[in-house]
Amino acid sequence: MSSETSSAMKYRFLGRSGLQVSVLSLGGWLTYGGHVDQEGTLECMKAAYDAGVNFFDTAEAYAGGESEKVMGEAIRKYGWKRNDLVISTKLDYVDVIFAHRPDRRTPMEETVRAFNWLIDNGKAFYWGTSEWDADEIAQAWRVADRLGLIGPIVEQSAYNMLERQRIEHEYAHLYREIGLGLTVWSPMRQGILSGKYNSGIPEDSRFAQTKIEYVNGFWKRTDKSTWDGIIEQVKQLSPIADKLGCKLSQLALAWVVKNENVSTAIMGASSVDQVKENLGALAVIDKLTPEILAEIDDILKNKPPVRQVW
Repeated sequence: MSSETSSAMKYRFLGRSGLQVSVLSLGGWLTYGGHVDQEGTLECMKAAYDAGVNFFDTAEAYAGGESEKVMGEAIRKYGWKRNDLVISTKLDYVDVIFAHRPDRRTPMEETVRAFNWLIDNGKAFYWGTSEWDADEIAQAWRVADRLGLIGPIVEQSAYNMLERQRIEHEYAHLYREIGLGLTVWSPMRQGILSGKYNSGIPEDSRFAQTKIEYVNGFWKRTDKSTWDGIIEQVKQLSPIADKLGCKLSQLALAWVVKNENVSTAIMGASSVDQVKENLGALAVIDKLTPEILAEIDDILKNKPPVRQVW
């Protein structure tokens, strides 16, 4: 069984800003302008937009800049109103501009001033961070507060059933102290949590492409026993998905969005069918009762401890 028909889109504020974003968003890291042709990309974007997705994540570096070009083409082709969209990039006018990885060689004050210059000059409404640690985000806020400037409102990090420490533990005090918003990527751990690798690694799959830098790095860090353990956990999640009447991919996405500190989960898709399947996760969110979440935790055995802040 699967949740083929999605529920109505849900929206959350991005941190303490006035921006409301769809809880499921669309990203263009490895797909748009890359291995998916432009027409296929535009069709995916339209399917997402028609379902209520209003947050599109792109960057100058994605697909050599093609990802950003396709975003502009979608706005032109479909006549979308710019003020109906929330667009982020890691470099016109954007809603959120990200510091794409921390630059530890540059003084924090210089970084904070640079992003505020962009805001003051109408290039962006807000700024955020990507893969910064909690201390760096807190430092940026202290500097901004001292200078009477705007601090980062949002962090973009990986978050999924297999990667929980940073989102659930390290950043925990920042949600309370500064109202940090989250746009999280890799909600299905690069497809692992979809179950596509349960019977082996397909030749045309992402983890078979060892010439891709991050894939090569993954295999250097992950031995066979670790991989087998991960796959066994994914297999154990299947009965829960069956009980909820959804696919593993939808369970994984719904689990991420169930965390109310998550503003939006960035989904990837290379076809309209994948977009629609992912959107089916919306119908699963409310089915994740405390009892179901406890079952999942019993399988994963990786729930971080509550962070004590003195």
